[in-house]
Amino acid sequence: MNRPRPQPSRSHAEQLADGGSLARTRRLGDNAGMAGDDGRAQVQLDEDTLARRRVLGEDHPDTLASAHGLAISLRAVGERQAAPELDEDTLARRRRVLGEDHPDTLASADNLAFSLQGVRGQAARELAEDTLARRRRVLGEDHPDTLASADNLVMILGRVGEEQAARELAEDILARRRRVLGEDHPDTLTAAFQLVGALTGLGEYHAARELNDDIIARRRRLLGDEHPQTMMAGAFDLILRGLDLGGESPWMAALRETSKRHQQEARELNEDEPG
Repeated sequence: MNRPRPQPSRSHAEQLADGGSLARTRRLGDNAGMAGDDGRAQVQLDEDTLARRRVLGEDHPDTLASAHGLAISLRAVGERQAAPELDEDTLARRRRVLGEDHPDTLASADNLAFSLQGVRGQAARELAEDTLARRRRVLGEDHPDTLASADNLVMILGRVGEEQAARELAEDILARRRRVLGEDHPDTLTAAFQLVGALTGLGEYHAARELNDDIIARRRRLLGDEHPQTMMAGAFDLILRGLDLGGESPWMAALRETSKRHQQEARELNEDEPG
């Protein structure tokens, strides 16, 4: 008997990743922090599906698709070690069976880069850059999956302290989505919000606030005042107003310094990694 599949709640971070097959996969819960019982139920369902499909063999496309989905669910419920381990195994198998440039292989590569960003930042960056280069070559600069990989790399660049590179890539993504999809498309607005984050990371609060104001106006017109995406942009506006008018508060400055220290420690760790 088929059991109903719990539907995870979607966070704003998920919505920022929307666009392309990677983003559609992430709607299962990647970076969403699925609520306790629903998230665990999702993992259990995925584990059951993976166990059934292993009858077909470890390298069967359906088995690997199940492993791919399970890694996403594990990450969403906080299994930060199990998720990248499964991602690494799935990527290795897909590379061997399907080839380096197959769409499923590149989806696994993007997932693994996303999993690694908090623990092995340089490895995550290198994998994300390689995946983006391959998708650009195979699919073209403006393909939704290519731009999803670019989104992923923006997040990783921010995590490893490359704020200027993150800003430049975010600007490129936004320009492409505006040209291809139009100013008001949901993917365009999520790209704009990602650029807001990059500008904030650089301390360019006034520019971030101006862009966020435009996002709020468009989302109010398209979605209404009470839509979660409108409310999220509005909440962030309160933070930006304080930063723009008064500069960083002591607690935010301390948070920024702590973040920089962690990034430096991660870089030093990466330098010590073999290979």
